[in-house]
Amino acid sequence: MGIRIRDADQLKVREDVFDEVTLLALYKLVHKKWLSAIGGSISTGKEANVFYGERDAVGIAIKIYRIRTANFTTMSSYITGDRRFSHVKKAKKELIFAWTRKEFSNLVRARDAGIAVPEPLVWDRNILIMSFIGEGECPYPQLRNAEMEDPQDIYSRIVKCIDILYNKAELVHADLSEFNILYGDQPYLIDMGQSVTRDHPRALPFLMRDIKNINRFFKNRCEVQKDTEIFHAVTGLKVAEP
Repeated sequence: MGIRIRDADQLKVREDVFDEVTLLALYKLVHKKWLSAIGGSISTGKEANVFYGERDAVGIAIKIYRIRTANFTTMSSYITGDRRFSHVKKAKKELIFAWTRKEFSNLVRARDAGIAVPEPLVWDRNILIMSFIGEGECPYPQLRNAEMEDPQDIYSRIVKCIDILYNKAELVHADLSEFNILYGDQPYLIDMGQSVTRDHPRALPFLMRDIKNINRFFKNRCEVQKDTEIFHAVTGLKVAEP
């Protein structure tokens, strides 16, 4: 393939990750010089594995959606109603390819709006290559594991991100929590495959869920606004107090 495999003991060629389709996509990306080395695993999520890699000695993150074991039903619920992907066939492989393309598109929109997210570089089939968020080869910690000197400031920044994401990028993250935010020099939003456009039929419930998740995490760490106040400030819509 013409690629250096670093930490080969960590890179087990498991059938559920490195199947024939994935290996073919990797080959194409190597051939087009999008990556030159694959290192160890950074994270293993519900639907995908992320590996550290290099492109001309610069660190990158390689996200591989698992074709065989990804949750087809969950993915389908986020794709349905997204006008950008209304043409996608219901076959599992095509859905996962669309999901990868969807995350790439969402990251572009978020980044263009000024949100701190990984820079999307390229996608092919079920593989997404992004800039690496961390120092050296060590990724920044998830917010839940990060040391926060000023939780109030971080909370305010994240609430502002929710606002900008909705009003400028016209997106709702739809899975925002302390697990999908990295914290280093600032908060970074990650895992945006499920993010939906504002006109998605479930956009507003997803937005409220994001707000509730962030408030739940910060409520014992700093002063938080009411869920309904944030929702109103972001959308201009009033909702009744629970």
